[in-house]
Amino acid sequence: MFIAGLLAVVIKGAETARVAQGQVPLAADEQTSGQSQIDRQASEFFEKEVRPIFVEHCQSCHGAKKQESNLRLDSPTGLTNGGDSGAVIVANSPEQSLLIEVVRYGGAIKMPPRGKLPEQAIASLEKWVTTGAKGWHAASDTSSASPDDTSKTRGRLVGVTVEATRDHWAFQPIRSPVIPAVKTVERVATPVDAFILARLEAAGIAPSPLADRRTLLRRAMFDLHGLPPTPAEVTAFEEDSEPDAFARVVQRLLDSPRYGERWGRHWLDVARYSDTKGYVRLNENPRFPSSWTYRDYVIAAFNSDLPFDKFITEQLAADLLEEDRDPNTDNANPRSLAALGFLTLGPRFLNSPHDIIDDRIDVVTRGLLGLTVSCARCHDHKFDPIPTRDYYSLHGVFASSVEPRIPPLILPASQHGPFEKYLAELHRRSSQLDAYLQQQHAALTTSFRAKFAEYLVAGQREPVQANFLAVMFLIDASKDLNPVMVQRWARFLERARRQHDPVFAPWRELVQANASNSTTLSAKTAPLENSPKRTGDPRLNSLVVAALAKSPPQNLTEAAQIYASLLHEVDQRWQQQLQQTPDATRLDEPAWEELRQSFFGADSPLTISLDDVEEFLFVDATTQLQLHGQQRLVTDWIGSPEAAPHAMALEEARHPADSRIFIRGNASNPGEVVPRQFLAALTHGERQPFEHGSGRLELARAIASADNPLTARVLVNRVWMHHFGAGLVRTPSDFGLRGERPNHPELLNHLASRFIASGWSIKSLHREIMLSSTYRQQSSFVHEAAAVRHARTLDPENTLLWSMNRRRLDWEAMRDALQHVSGQLDLKMSGPAVDLFAAQPAPRRSVYGFIDRQNLPGELRTFDFAPPDASSPQRHHSTVPQQALFLMNGPFLKQQVKSLAVRPEVTNSTTLADKIDAVHRLLFGRQARPAELTLGSEYLSSMADDDPLDAPQFFTRWEEYLQVLLLSNEFVFID
Repeated sequence: MFIAGLLAVVIKGAETARVAQGQVPLAADEQTSGQSQIDRQASEFFEKEVRPIFVEHCQSCHGAKKQESNLRLDSPTGLTNGGDSGAVIVANSPEQSLLIEVVRYGGAIKMPPRGKLPEQAIASLEKWVTTGAKGWHAASDTSSASPDDTSKTRGRLVGVTVEATRDHWAFQPIRSPVIPAVKTVERVATPVDAFILARLEAAGIAPSPLADRRTLLRRAMFDLHGLPPTPAEVTAFEEDSEPDAFARVVQRLLDSPRYGERWGRHWLDVARYSDTKGYVRLNENPRFPSSWTYRDYVIAAFNSDLPFDKFITEQLAADLLEEDRDPNTDNANPRSLAALGFLTLGPRFLNSPHDIIDDRIDVVTRGLLGLTVSCARCHDHKFDPIPTRDYYSLHGVFASSVEPRIPPLILPASQHGPFEKYLAELHRRSSQLDAYLQQQHAALTTSFRAKFAEYLVAGQREPVQANFLAVMFLIDASKDLNPVMVQRWARFLERARRQHDPVFAPWRELVQANASNSTTLSAKTAPLENSPKRTGDPRLNSLVVAALAKSPPQNLTEAAQIYASLLHEVDQRWQQQLQQTPDATRLDEPAWEELRQSFFGADSPLTISLDDVEEFLFVDATTQLQLHGQQRLVTDWIGSPEAAPHAMALEEARHPADSRIFIRGNASNPGEVVPRQFLAALTHGERQPFEHGSGRLELARAIASADNPLTARVLVNRVWMHHFGAGLVRTPSDFGLRGERPNHPELLNHLASRFIASGWSIKSLHREIMLSSTYRQQSSFVHEAAAVRHARTLDPENTLLWSMNRRRLDWEAMRDALQHVSGQLDLKMSGPAVDLFAAQPAPRRSVYGFIDRQNLPGELRTFDFAPPDASSPQRHHSTVPQQALFLMNGPFLKQQVKSLAVRPEVTNSTTLADKIDAVHRLLFGRQARPAELTLGSEYLSSMADDDPLDAPQFFTRWEEYLQVLLLSNEFVFID
């Protein structure tokens, strides 16, 4: 209680002093500053995760045409009004919501009636209700539409056209505007000031005076390093009278390796970086074995000022860059291979590889382009010019890129020596895994061919399942049919039904004849009698027709046996052909080659690659555990302390292919094929399909092109946001039609054009921004109160930047600063992640901390850390009691207090006043003010005789005093 009281006194005293000097803090509600972003994320979550569930599983019975139980589930009104059983949801309370009860199959009513939803779908509904059931806006409410109108758009919401949005500011080419003339020319240090002052002068608002040197240095160091200045650094800058003193400070900070650690962490928010995968199966290793190499790559890229266009290209296609290949080995540059972690270190999902692809599309398009392309997964984007076709054009790119089973080494051969034992053991374990997969591949292939007839019949009777999940089917593989293969046959036969297949068209006719009788095919209805017309039909395989005519099947099982006989015969012919001609590529007779391609070609269900083997093993608990055990022998070793660095990389699929549109986002309902190509909204002229491999390199170059109107603007806006607390565009990952317009569009264009002209140099961008008078101004006026009231009245959110925004330290800067002033911060760089929350936490910088996607520590959530589930455009700012309680009572701060108390700068001081002054210099970079000396002396001199400065208690009064200073606003805010 006493600490809290003293803290209040110190804070009140500091604020009183600020008011006395005219430094009135800006009125800003941190709780609501991120509200629009929260609403936007809720809308994105609804459109991506929730709406497809309603469309696919609910609205056929509870939609515009049909309302069973008087319930409509195609609008927010329908959910609120409910049906015969009352309201369907209770916002924020899934346990009281009927919707959640029925999809869980927990009561008398079970929905949907045809079968329980996948667990991931139920989890999405639960999350949506728990967070307030937000995101369903009136613009997407179809309840008022007529049945005819609704039927026309079912499963596909009509979006805006590319032509209709050509005039949107974000899609306009970047042009360098004319720098405006201003009256107060003495305030123009860089062109940035001219654009800001022109708006201020037009509004009749005077800018704030320049900040004092201590404040400016502290601001710059936290911005570029995330650390406070030392007393010596403050003194040196205050005594430097040269006009370029601050320019040299900025350059020194940019040249320091601390810069990459600070700005690398900003990029890791965008990249949704984590050291773990999220949801995993059974004994699968939840950790990425070498995630830290991507983090180290990012830090090194910022420190070296890697041109941002090259930074983009490496993160999307480092394995494909010819200019980075080793001329001796023709391998990709080991350093840049780690960049591919941008794509691979996202969350993993149990239900579908398409969710992983969707995550990669999202991080690329929102992170680099500021467009919410993932909203077009199930329907044309409702607000932006992104049709579903464009989404699946990108889907084909990432579906044609695969992760190697063993992450590649990123260690040059010349440096293998210290890792000789590690590499030998890795080779042994990798060979063991390969041998296991080869063994399982051979066994599965033999089994599937031997049971060909059974699988063919089972596939005919098995419905094609949406979002098929192998691990939901646990079988005894030695006895039962493998459900993955059954589903493969179901999909294959469905394709054969839609697209004429000369080998399986006769099977389709038999199925149709069998439709009215599930056990026999009567001779009268059998369509394949041995007639010249049928046997000579060029649209049918003559061998199949002849075999069926020779022994007319009485049921589908007999028909399947005939197909099985043909399979074995064509296999024998092929083996004989290879014995005679080892390099043969086809059988001589066209009909037999057609059979071979159908049974064993790339599109056949029987053709399984080593990469496919894992899915077949998931359905058997025994083989799944065996597989994960073999995999963990490798991944655990790569993630061990002895490990050499590996890259979490991608590589080209053996057979890159275009994707089909999934109608309503349902992978089991494929539509037309779309070519892999760039977004129509960002392409002028006729689009050309990507021609090389997956198309990742072509995609990367299209994104990183100077002609792309979005990429440079998005990056410039992100950099501006981290310097001023808010972007020129306040929706940094949404530059579409629903995003906010830039509050200084000409300045944004100026900075973007200069950024490109500088060779995409982020450090040059920092210099132009930080050397401006706009950046160097005070965070509050020292003018008369009338000027402050005038500015706040005209521009309450400070969008015109009449003063600098006062900002609170984020979690990493706060933690690192506490360790820095206590003398405990370890500045060692790179390497595997460390535990920041152990009983004895590693004193490394926070950027090197282990991030667990599935179990994010409560401290990170409390202090608004960016959740790694998806790309984070910016961090929210909350003020909650848990933050103060953690700092007042948590062991971390107590450790820093005790370390601060024994720093030589403090203990070597002879008098109490000197000790107080030394602490203020360490913490705030300034002398203690007279009022602070008096307040501290009165408190500390009142200690009892048994409570000296070096008392052994858990917290002495001196340490309590230090704790209060560390909790003060002056320490945790940037002015």
